[in-house]
Parts: sequence; C-alpha cells; structure tokens
Amino acid sequence: MEETQRTVNLPRPGVPCKISPRGVAMIMRTVRNQPRTTREDLVNDLKAAGTIVTKKTIGNTLCREGLKTCSARKVPLLKKAHIHARLKFANEHLNDSEDNWVKVLWSDETKMELFGINSTRRVWRRRNAAYDPKNTMLTVKHGSGNIMLWGCFSAKGTGQLHRIKGKMDGAMYHQILGENLLPSARTLKIGRGWVFQHDNDPKHTAKATKGWLKKKHIKVLEWPSQSPDLNPIENLWRELKVRVAKRQPRNLNDLEKICKEEWDKIPSEMCANLVANYKKRLTSVIANKGFATKY
Repeated sequence: MEETQRTVNLPRPGVPCKISPRGVAMIMRTVRNQPRTTREDLVNDLKAAGTIVTKKTIGNTLCREGLKTCSARKVPLLKKAHIHARLKFANEHLNDSEDNWVKVLWSDETKMELFGINSTRRVWRRRNAAYDPKNTMLTVKHGSGNIMLWGCFSAKGTGQLHRIKGKMDGAMYHQILGENLLPSARTLKIGRGWVFQHDNDPKHTAKATKGWLKKKHIKVLEWPSQSPDLNPIENLWRELKVRVAKRQPRNLNDLEKICKEEWDKIPSEMCANLVANYKKRLTSVIANKGFATKY
C-alpha cells in the first residue's frame, strides 16, 4: 500500500460493488439458463441469499458482464421432426455448387400492410413541430388494410409479382402458378433444368398442384417445413416493404401499384448476392443444431 503521510482517507476510484463475486456468478448462471428471468426475479433471488440490492444495481451488473436486454426474436415453432428435416436439408446441400442454386426459382407469399412499416418510422423534428404534416404518419380508425402477394425470384432478378384477391385455396394457387411461374422462368432466362422452390403449405402440396407441376415437368426442391430462414426471398420481402413505406401509398390499389413498381426496381445484384451466399444459411442451420438462425 502506498504511504502518503496523511491522516485522511483519499477518494476511492468508485463505489464498491454491492453484489459479491459469488452473487454475480449466481445471477449470471440464472440468466444463462433462463434468459427470460426479470430483474425483479434476480432481486428476490439475491434477497433470499442475504443480499439486498435494487433492480438498477442488477441491470448495471449484467451490463458490466456484457449482457443487455433485447426483444426476443420471433421464430417459427420447431418440433423435433422439423429440426431433423432442417439438418437433413442443410447437410445434403452443404456442398452443392453455386451453379445449383442459380437454377432455383424461389417463391413465397407475403402480406403488405397499407400503413405497415410507415407506422414505426422515426423523424427528426424540433420540439414544437410534432404535428407538422411532414412529421406525422397517416393511420385509419378501423385497421389500415392489406393485400396479399405472391412473388418469385432467381439469381438473375425478380420474377412476376401477383396480387392474391380473396382467400387462396389449392385451385387459386394452381392458377397463380399457371399465369406467373413459367412466364417468370422465361423472362429470367434461367435455362433448362431449373428447380422450383415453395414451402409445404397445404395449398402448395395439393393434389391438383402436384399434378400440374408434374405435367409441366417442373422439378420441385424438397423443402423442410417451418424454414423461412432458408428462403432468401424473405430478404426481398423486407426490402420491398422498406421501399414501399418510403412512397407512402394512400389506398390498396395504390399499394399494389407501388409494390409492383418497387419489386421490378430491386437490383439483380441483390438477388445474385442472396443466392451466392446461400451456403452460409446452411452452415448456420448446422451450427445452431437445426434451430432458427439469424436469416
């Protein structure tokens, strides 16, 4: 200890930690095993062990240990059969060449809200300008309304985008494919031997749909259920929603028009990159033991 030849205590570098190293280890073990544990739960656990602290102290301690509170990601419910199928798909295709994925025509449906992403956008404004029209977002009283879309894409770019009117069943899906799938493949010039991808929705696996695909000699990629993170079109849907939100459509017909315009504007380079990096998705599924990934 350094001698200062003084009789008064010098300022210390900070307030001593109220939670002992043993207590820190205990709460870290708890949140590691149960990430949804609340700060109040941890306060009660320490109280039972003889240490009285506040929720703020708990938060500061977890922060020092490198943890922060975040919203839990929403992912599909995965049963053992789903996990097994996802791992099987990833392992079987892990060493496929990029040329194989270039031949795939990816497809999916999505819902587009009239005031979807718009409702969460942030603005820069002065203190008293909250209700300036430029700083507000439009809403409606009884729901904003939405449209359903079917779309497809390949490494060469986006295919046709189709608005689904009414409740889609197997017959309607069959019709959508007839009007949009083959024209998209021809426009994108994928070439012979291309493979069609869609998920295992009952409408997609209906007998009529399977029969039509077989009649047209269209090869279908075997797909693991509950795997949106394996379908790169999800990234394009997100891109589309961001682009559409910036244009602020006023009604559903306007929304459909803008969706189709912005879908056609998505750069082919973006599509190519999604396909070129497809192996990373498979690697992530394997690394996460079949569970959902960041994709």
